[in-house]
Amino acid sequence: MLINIQTTADENIRNFCPEKRIFKNNVAEFADTKSLRKSPLAEAIFDLGGVESVLISQDMVSVTKIPSASWEDLSPQIMAEILDFAATGAQAVLESETIPEETPEALMKKISGLVAARIRPALNRDGGDIELNKFEDGVLWVKLTGKCAGCPYAMRTLKDGVEKILKNYIPQITEVKPVGQEE
Repeated sequence: MLINIQTTADENIRNFCPEKRIFKNNVAEFADTKSLRKSPLAEAIFDLGGVESVLISQDMVSVTKIPSASWEDLSPQIMAEILDFAATGAQAVLESETIPEETPEALMKKISGLVAARIRPALNRDGGDIELNKFEDGVLWVKLTGKCAGCPYAMRTLKDGVEKILKNYIPQITEVKPVGQEE
């Protein structure tokens, strides 16, 4: 199986994209020992050492390393762990029978992780960035900054890019709006 590695604007984050789907739900982030119990794959990646957090989505494993760790050492080991899970058919994330309601803080952390892994790198390539303001009643309020702030295509980027990606991975998001458009 082929695994594509994507670099991001943050040199401590790499996205590992296997050609086979490894997680059937939307997205799950693991950054502490309690959450690691829910993901054998994230636990295996953490056990390698030098890892700060792991975000697993349907088509990607995004790993944030500690600054002193080396991608040269970590990347082959992370790929081996992903390949092991894909080869055995083991679940990357254990699913509970009932999905507990997420706290607003946990949901915002999940949104932030997804933005850092999937959206921010694309905006950074064009000289822009995104700031998360608040999440309320299904609406995520954001602010596009840098070159994106004054761009005539900012609303299109927000709706066709940011909103589409976030709604795909996090079903609790019903809409993404720019700060300043509060009703």
